[in-house]
Amino acid sequence: MRRLLTFSCEGATLGATLDAGSGTIGLLMATGGSQSRIGSHRMYERLAKMLSEQEIPSFRFDRRGVGDSEGEDPGYRGSRPDLIAAATAFRREASALQRLFGFGLCDGATALALHGDAIGLDGLILVNPWLVEASADAPPSAAVRAHYRDRLLSLDGWKRLLGGAVDLRKLWRGIARLFQREDATLAAETAAALRRHRLPTCVILATGDATAIAARSAMKSNGFNGLNIDIQELDSDSHTFARPGDEAALAAAILDALRRLGVQAS
Repeated sequence: MRRLLTFSCEGATLGATLDAGSGTIGLLMATGGSQSRIGSHRMYERLAKMLSEQEIPSFRFDRRGVGDSEGEDPGYRGSRPDLIAAATAFRREASALQRLFGFGLCDGATALALHGDAIGLDGLILVNPWLVEASADAPPSAAVRAHYRDRLLSLDGWKRLLGGAVDLRKLWRGIARLFQREDATLAAETAAALRRHRLPTCVILATGDATAIAARSAMKSNGFNGLNIDIQELDSDSHTFARPGDEAALAAAILDALRRLGVQAS
């Protein structure tokens, strides 16, 4: 059963949706960017329905200033009060809950990682987490490196280059991007937060998504060494898993992660 409701966060009324289930493990869902709780191409809505069919309750909400919610949008960095209030409302509305896990995409995943202990979560499922603050007009360096590596290893790529089908100005801009230093502050903050609260964490990455490629590279840094993180990769180049077959693969990965995280948290 799906139910619309509201809850309060620092004087603002926030919109939320509870998809009920008889299970004792629940999923608190945090969207990325300024997406409403429906999610890009209704991804969150459909995932919530799938979870409910498996008797797993889930709670989706619009943070302040987004969708149906009042107030000014604090962005993902300022969403700690929203997440805490949402978790409190979820537990109040689903009294059978014994364990609560967080699920987030992009900077929604980052927010959960940064504030997981304050929210009182038992584990995290982070999908294509935003760990590198790339500029608005260019992808992260790790994604650029992966792109040119694939091109150089491809016969078609060499044919295009030698045949004059490659824009050389764009090529040189890409090569210059390889040598630019990226801001590692956010990745370091996220690693420090994960180390502080030590929550069991599953990271799901789309193999061809620029944000996911950057996250994969960032998680190889020393700050992430020794953390309790399980990484799953899904064959997709879509950041929001919008390609045919993506949604089913993501749903299966979430269910698998919940089973494994539930065992770790028990």
